[in-house]
Amino acid sequence: MTRPKAVLIGPPGSGKTTVGTALAERLGVPLRDTDADAEAAAGKPIGEIFIDDGEDRFRELERAAVAAALAEHEGVLALGGGAVLAAETQELLAGHTVVYLRVGLSEAIKRVGLASARPLLVLNPRSQMRKLLEERLPIYERLGTVHVDTDGREPADIVEEIVKALEAA
Repeated sequence: MTRPKAVLIGPPGSGKTTVGTALAERLGVPLRDTDADAEAAAGKPIGEIFIDDGEDRFRELERAAVAAALAEHEGVLALGGGAVLAAETQELLAGHTVVYLRVGLSEAIKRVGLASARPLLVLNPRSQMRKLLEERLPIYERLGTVHVDTDGREPADIVEEIVKALEAA
Protein backbone atom coordinates (compact mmCIF):
# COMPACT_ATOMS: atom_id res chain seq x y z
CA MET A 1 0.00 0.00 0.00
CA THR A 2 1.30 3.47 -0.91
CA ARG A 3 1.45 5.92 1.96
CA PRO A 4 3.33 9.11 2.79
CA LYS A 5 6.42 8.86 5.01
CA ALA A 6 5.03 11.79 7.00
CA VAL A 7 1.99 14.06 6.79
CA LEU A 8 2.60 17.58 8.08
CA ILE A 9 -0.25 19.51 9.68
CA GLY A 10 -0.42 22.83 11.49
CA PRO A 11 -1.73 26.35 11.22
CA PRO A 12 -0.53 28.96 8.75
CA GLY A 13 3.01 29.95 9.65
CA SER A 14 3.88 26.66 11.35
CA GLY A 15 6.40 25.81 8.64
CA LYS A 16 4.67 23.03 6.74
CA THR A 17 6.13 24.08 3.38
CA THR A 18 9.58 25.08 4.65
CA VAL A 19 10.01 22.09 6.95
CA GLY A 20 8.32 19.79 4.43
CA THR A 21 10.78 20.79 1.72
CA ALA A 22 13.77 20.22 4.01
CA LEU A 23 12.36 16.94 5.38
CA ALA A 24 11.66 15.58 1.90
CA GLU A 25 15.19 16.48 0.84
CA ARG A 26 16.66 14.83 3.97
CA LEU A 27 14.65 11.64 3.33
CA GLY A 28 15.34 11.67 -0.43
CA VAL A 29 11.66 11.71 -1.33
CA PRO A 30 9.37 14.25 -3.04
CA LEU A 31 7.24 16.82 -1.23
CA ARG A 32 3.58 17.16 -2.16
CA ASP A 33 1.50 20.12 -1.00
CA THR A 34 -2.29 19.69 -1.10
CA ASP A 35 -2.81 23.45 -1.44
CA ALA A 36 -0.82 23.32 -4.69
CA ASP A 37 -2.90 20.32 -5.80
CA ALA A 38 -6.13 22.24 -5.12
CA GLU A 39 -4.80 25.23 -7.06
CA ALA A 40 -3.84 22.99 -9.98
CA ALA A 41 -7.29 21.39 -10.02
CA ALA A 42 -8.98 24.81 -10.06
CA GLY A 43 -6.48 26.39 -12.42
CA LYS A 44 -6.05 29.42 -10.14
CA PRO A 45 -4.55 30.48 -6.81
CA ILE A 46 -6.37 29.77 -3.54
CA GLY A 47 -7.21 33.45 -3.04
CA GLU A 48 -9.00 33.50 -6.38
CA ILE A 49 -10.84 30.25 -5.61
CA PHE A 50 -12.17 31.87 -2.41
CA ILE A 51 -13.21 35.04 -4.26
CA ASP A 52 -14.61 33.44 -7.43
CA ASP A 53 -16.03 30.18 -6.12
CA GLY A 54 -16.24 30.51 -2.33
CA GLU A 55 -14.69 28.73 0.61
CA ASP A 56 -17.00 25.69 0.23
CA ARG A 57 -15.62 25.04 -3.27
CA PHE A 58 -12.06 25.38 -2.01
CA ARG A 59 -12.75 22.93 0.84
CA GLU A 60 -14.23 20.48 -1.68
CA LEU A 61 -11.08 20.69 -3.82
CA GLU A 62 -8.95 20.40 -0.70
CA ARG A 63 -10.70 17.23 0.52
CA ALA A 64 -10.24 15.61 -2.89
CA ALA A 65 -6.57 16.66 -2.99
CA VAL A 66 -5.88 15.21 0.46
CA ALA A 67 -7.66 11.92 -0.30
CA ALA A 68 -5.73 11.48 -3.55
CA ALA A 69 -2.39 12.39 -1.98
CA LEU A 70 -2.85 10.04 0.98
CA ALA A 71 -3.59 7.20 -1.46
CA GLU A 72 -0.89 7.96 -4.05
CA HIS A 73 2.05 9.80 -2.49
CA GLU A 74 5.03 8.05 -0.91
CA GLY A 75 7.03 11.10 0.13
CA VAL A 76 6.35 13.94 2.53
CA LEU A 77 2.86 15.43 2.39
CA ALA A 78 2.02 18.96 3.58
CA LEU A 79 -1.66 19.67 4.20
CA GLY A 80 -3.22 23.11 4.07
CA GLY A 81 -3.86 24.51 7.55
CA GLY A 82 -7.63 24.04 7.34
CA ALA A 83 -7.63 20.62 5.70
CA VAL A 84 -7.97 18.90 9.07
CA LEU A 85 -11.37 20.53 9.67
CA ALA A 86 -13.12 18.01 7.41
CA ALA A 87 -14.29 14.88 9.26
CA GLU A 88 -13.58 12.88 6.10
CA THR A 89 -9.95 14.02 6.14
CA GLN A 90 -9.63 13.30 9.86
CA GLU A 91 -10.77 9.73 9.23
CA LEU A 92 -8.36 9.30 6.30
CA LEU A 93 -5.43 10.42 8.47
CA ALA A 94 -5.94 7.54 10.92
CA GLY A 95 -3.02 5.15 10.73
CA HIS A 96 -0.68 7.68 9.09
CA THR A 97 2.36 9.31 10.67
CA VAL A 98 0.95 12.79 11.22
CA VAL A 99 3.45 15.43 12.32
CA TYR A 100 1.83 18.39 14.03
CA LEU A 101 4.03 21.47 13.71
CA ARG A 102 3.16 23.62 16.72
CA VAL A 103 3.53 27.39 16.52
CA GLY A 104 2.52 30.14 18.91
CA LEU A 105 0.35 33.07 17.85
CA SER A 106 3.16 35.65 17.87
CA GLU A 107 5.51 33.46 15.83
CA ALA A 108 2.76 32.53 13.36
CA ILE A 109 1.88 36.20 12.82
CA LYS A 110 5.56 37.05 12.34
CA ARG A 111 6.01 34.27 9.77
CA VAL A 112 2.77 34.85 7.85
CA GLY A 113 2.93 38.63 8.04
CA LEU A 114 0.08 41.02 8.57
CA ALA A 115 -0.19 41.82 4.86
CA SER A 116 -0.98 38.22 4.08
CA ALA A 117 -2.51 36.98 0.85
CA ARG A 118 -4.17 34.19 2.85
CA PRO A 119 -7.93 34.51 2.37
CA LEU A 120 -8.93 33.68 5.93
CA LEU A 121 -6.58 36.28 7.40
CA VAL A 122 -7.56 39.27 5.28
CA LEU A 123 -9.63 41.51 7.56
CA ASN A 124 -7.91 41.50 10.96
CA PRO A 125 -4.97 39.10 10.65
CA ARG A 126 -4.04 38.92 14.35
CA SER A 127 -7.63 38.42 15.50
CA GLN A 128 -8.35 35.97 12.68
CA MET A 129 -5.20 33.97 13.42
CA ARG A 130 -6.10 33.79 17.13
CA LYS A 131 -9.59 32.56 16.26
CA LEU A 132 -8.23 30.09 13.73
CA LEU A 133 -5.74 28.67 16.26
CA GLU A 134 -8.41 28.35 18.96
CA GLU A 135 -10.69 26.49 16.57
CA ARG A 136 -8.08 24.16 15.10
CA LEU A 137 -5.68 23.52 17.98
CA PRO A 138 -7.66 20.63 19.54
CA ILE A 139 -7.89 18.96 16.12
CA TYR A 140 -4.16 19.31 15.42
CA GLU A 141 -3.38 17.98 18.91
CA ARG A 142 -5.65 14.97 18.47
CA LEU A 143 -4.53 14.06 14.95
CA GLY A 144 -0.79 14.52 15.47
CA THR A 145 1.09 11.30 16.19
CA VAL A 146 4.28 13.36 16.48
CA HIS A 147 4.21 16.87 17.96
CA VAL A 148 7.08 19.25 17.22
CA ASP A 149 7.48 22.79 18.52
CA THR A 150 8.68 25.22 15.85
CA ASP A 151 8.88 28.56 17.69
CA GLY A 152 12.34 30.07 17.55
CA ARG A 153 13.85 27.02 15.84
CA GLU A 154 15.68 26.55 12.57
CA PRO A 155 14.09 24.23 9.98
CA ALA A 156 17.14 21.91 10.11
CA ASP A 157 16.63 21.34 13.86
CA ILE A 158 12.94 20.63 13.37
CA VAL A 159 13.74 18.18 10.55
CA GLU A 160 16.23 16.31 12.76
CA GLU A 161 13.59 15.95 15.48
CA ILE A 162 11.08 14.61 12.97
CA VAL A 163 13.61 12.17 11.44
CA LYS A 164 14.40 10.80 14.92
CA ALA A 165 10.70 10.35 15.62
CA LEU A 166 10.19 8.59 12.27
CA GLU A 167 13.11 6.25 12.97
CA ALA A 168 11.70 5.43 16.43
CA ALA A 169 8.25 4.63 15.07
